[in-house]
Amino acid sequence: MVDYGVPGYRPAWLQGRAAVEAAHGARLAALAGRPLTRAWLAWDLDDGSWFADCPVLLDFAGEQVEINHRKLDDLSVTWNSVSPVDGPDWPGLRLAWRAEPLPGLAALRGQKLRAVTLLEWRGGKRDLANGAVALGFTFPRGDLVVHNALDENALAFGPPAPRYRRHPLPRRR
Repeated sequence: MVDYGVPGYRPAWLQGRAAVEAAHGARLAALAGRPLTRAWLAWDLDDGSWFADCPVLLDFAGEQVEINHRKLDDLSVTWNSVSPVDGPDWPGLRLAWRAEPLPGLAALRGQKLRAVTLLEWRGGKRDLANGAVALGFTFPRGDLVVHNALDENALAFGPPAPRYRRHPLPRRR
């Protein structure tokens, strides 16, 4: 699906830290200082679980970043294009957007973002995910990492795994 069944969503796939930073680094860095007002996930209404193929929506006081991973190293970052009013239309599934459906996301709501870091995976010599980019969000009382889980999104709460090379985005004033 080109738009993942999400009206208005047009992912723009990038590979590698340099490409992500060139396209979105300044805007991601500018989120620092804004509170996380909402975090939306596509939710499977029949089995009560996160449908991790759709983008993760993070709203920082009216500036919404939409993060999606596919394949081993594709990352799409889009801005303010998805309305979480209507659920994704995915064949055979009943999906809806849910705000902070996971305890880790609920704990971050309302906190001001301190920094955004591009995280570049560095596994072993034969690790096919080498170079895959994740986004790290640092808050006063916790961290969020939105990363690739082999062709879908995953979330990690806490500091990034040691295998990530960290590339902090400088906050621009």
